Amino acid sequence: TRDLVVGTGAAAARTSTVLVQYVGALWAGGKEFDSSWQSGQPVPFPLDQVIPGFQQGIAGMKVGGRREIVIPPDLGYGPQGGQPPVIAADDTLVFVVDLLGVQAADR
Repeated sequence: TRDLVVGTGAAAARTSTVLVQYVGALWAGGKEFDSSWQSGQPVPFPLDQVIPGFQQGIAGMKVGGRREIVIPPDLGYGPQGGQPPVIAADDTLVFVVDLLGVQAADR
């Protein structure tokens, strides 16, 4: 991970539900495969329900921050790929994520 902008708000935990804007691209060739910015709507999701590299990459990030996350295949979709044929087997993924909000997990 690399912080492009360091946030100053609440920090995300691995069990948080987060609200993000993001773009995802393939490392090889840079082809974009997903973007919440294109839809114009931020996306909420529980971090414990996403691929491990995305969860690990956002955990510790603070609201208001922007982070680049490079996800190797073993922390992404691995040998089975994802969204075939868009994400092929063993693709490395690159995301740029803006963290807009954090909600703690229910205890």
